Amino acid sequence: MHILPVASGKGGVGKSLLAANLAIALAEAGKDVVCADLDLGASNLHILLGIQPSGKGVGFYLKEKNSKFEDCILQTEYPHLRFIPGDSEIPGIANITQSQKKALISKLLSLKTDYLILDLGAGTHLNVLDFFLTSSRGILMTMPTLTSMLNAYLFLKNALFRILSSLITKSSPANRILDSLEKDGTKFQKLYLPKLLKQIKEADKKVYDSYMEKANSFAPRVIMNMLENEKDSRRIDKLRMSIKEYLGIEIEHLGIIYRDELQDIALNSRIPILLYKPNAVISQAIYRIADKLVQHVEDETQLLDFNFAESFQIAELEAQIDFSEKLHYIEDLMHSGSLSEGDLIDIIRSQHREINNLKKENQLLKTKLARAARAGFKV
Repeated sequence: MHILPVASGKGGVGKSLLAANLAIALAEAGKDVVCADLDLGASNLHILLGIQPSGKGVGFYLKEKNSKFEDCILQTEYPHLRFIPGDSEIPGIANITQSQKKALISKLLSLKTDYLILDLGAGTHLNVLDFFLTSSRGILMTMPTLTSMLNAYLFLKNALFRILSSLITKSSPANRILDSLEKDGTKFQKLYLPKLLKQIKEADKKVYDSYMEKANSFAPRVIMNMLENEKDSRRIDKLRMSIKEYLGIEIEHLGIIYRDELQDIALNSRIPILLYKPNAVISQAIYRIADKLVQHVEDETQLLDFNFAESFQIAELEAQIDFSEKLHYIEDLMHSGSLSEGDLIDIIRSQHREINNLKKENQLLKTKLARAARAGFKV
């Protein structure tokens, strides 16, 4: 079974959209798929799949003593695809206990299927990190904005720190190092992982070796969503370099997805975009991502021969191709009457809003750099 947790450093980047449609794409390829909604505080994956809630899901299983996990697994109208709802309406379901989390993970890992897709909540809550770390090749969604990239970096930093802390016992020398950091909030906030690992290596070689073994097999995948043009695809290069330099891991670029207003229409119709418009640019991008996942079916921990740099080059080429296709697609919709002049104006307006947001982010970055320079820091 290949486990595909889908997470994001912040909300609104399209992780549920990807989880739902990726599940359908893999099922259409003849793979047995189980898609679980683990965004326990705000589960809405059933809407994207066009499925009516059954009243029995993760929340029902965890809260009802005599419930069976098998009763939460629904057979959908899509061949080869089963679905596990989240039950966000049950009070307190977002804050499950450690024992509940372990029980849920154990049940999920015991499923018989080709692919298990986990739609996770946004952010770095401990439960989200633990669900994400059920696989060494989880999927992280981001957008071509400064804030989204920063949140993606911080998510992976927290995931690695979670791996490290899970290996440390209270009586170990490494724990004393962490205690000293936690007492000084500023040091903990500005934690530089390579420096911390150097300290742990000197004080507790056993913990260090265990961490490095896990970190060397941890190679998450990233997908950039909501691109406006082909230049947006290059923004992720800085993220990759920062992750490699400051976190000591490699990431694979799984693909890009352009912003497409058709998704809103499909969502309002409760029809997955792959079924609503299978030839749309967004649909073709998701199919392409599914194809890559099917091709990479080798042992997920065997990463020595994988060319991570090449995955970024391929993604940039895909961005160029899809941008051209997107222009042709909009043109075809205009000629067919499916897209009115008003719709086109709305698209242009949304692009202008995105440009203005980028300008604000750039101005904010310039202001921070100027302050740092005045304070005497090396810039």
